[in-house]
Amino acid sequence: MMEENTEDINDGLDRVPTGIGGFDELCGGGLLKDHTYLISGTSGSGKTIFALQFIYNGITKYNESGIIVATEERPEHIRDNAKAFGWDLKALEDDGKLAIIDAASTKIGIPSQEKYVDVRPFDMRSMMDQIIMIQEEIDAKRAVIDSTTSIGFYLQDPAKIRVELLKLSTTLEILGLTSIMTSEVVDDDHPSRFGVENFVTEGTIALYYKRMENVRVRSLEIFKMRGSDHSKKIHPYDITKSGVVVHPHEEVYAVFS
Repeated sequence: MMEENTEDINDGLDRVPTGIGGFDELCGGGLLKDHTYLISGTSGSGKTIFALQFIYNGITKYNESGIIVATEERPEHIRDNAKAFGWDLKALEDDGKLAIIDAASTKIGIPSQEKYVDVRPFDMRSMMDQIIMIQEEIDAKRAVIDSTTSIGFYLQDPAKIRVELLKLSTTLEILGLTSIMTSEVVDDDHPSRFGVENFVTEGTIALYYKRMENVRVRSLEIFKMRGSDHSKKIHPYDITKSGVVVHPHEEVYAVFS
């Protein structure tokens, strides 16, 4: 890794800071307000951690309530995983600052005791109706869909996936939500699992977790960010006890295997 001598990108656009250490510096202070972004990466790259940190920071640092749509993990597992970073999601739910939609339990045929449950799995209209209701209820400003992969596997046809995710992305933006969708990829050479997810969002942030000699190295690339300037380099990041920390003044330049 080498030092990158660049000044902070700052274009005066209306942005929503993620609060993730070092990341906002790469894109002028944060994500564009009311836009939807894709976080893609292989298993273990930290996509869910990044997304949860975006929501948690929004509530605790910027007083912006948030919605999490959990399509693959049950909410209780998400809360347990968040505790490892000191994030008490249950307390935020109790305060009316956070809502987690359980879109996983019904899908696998088990009962749910959650306040918000997607009782019609993979029914995008039902999911969007719930998001609309919750957004009004808690005045949410941020949202996370974790993840789009299971939705894609259900729909299968890339054309249908593109249309349904575009409907979801557009709905989130109309509601005034700055949102993150996660997508698990098979390899780092493709920014989306089904080849369409990155076309229905305003930006794609790729998280890499590759082997370099005898260790694995984490790195991040802002693959695209429509309407905004951003770093074009690949930067290292760490997953620490307090979450994701990006190193904006370093770049990864070695050849990965």
